[in-house]
Amino acid sequence: MAVAALSTSFLVSYALAAVAGEMRFENVRRQTAEFIGFHKSIRLSAAQQAIYQEALEALPAPCCSDNSAYTCCCPCNAARAWWGLSKHLIADLDYDVEQVKEKVNEWFVFTNPKGYSGDICYTGGCGRSFANNGCGGMSESSLVF
Repeated sequence: MAVAALSTSFLVSYALAAVAGEMRFENVRRQTAEFIGFHKSIRLSAAQQAIYQEALEALPAPCCSDNSAYTCCCPCNAARAWWGLSKHLIADLDYDVEQVKEKVNEWFVFTNPKGYSGDICYTGGCGRSFANNGCGGMSESSLVF
């Protein structure tokens, strides 16, 4: 019963944080899958797309830093996750450009506190986990953790 109470408490606090417009990072596995789902399901308006593009063009992609987080070099699981996170922040939580940039950078640090090399895609790291300087795989049906 304590487990059920803990789970309910977690869900309530997570929901309240989302309602308050705050996004917390707590579980890489769960949230990566969730963010990839947002990437597939959320359609942005033209105004929202402008915020999305401006925010992500200002950030280097951690897996291929010669590309922006907007373009990346390929649709790896890392990119799908931060693209979905960004869409959720804009469409559901009404974040502006600066808030999106800040939160996406926070996600980068959360997924790999040691930092990304910026050359993962060119050095065979696509199949490694985020925490091991990787892209988390290339197929959303086969996430690497």
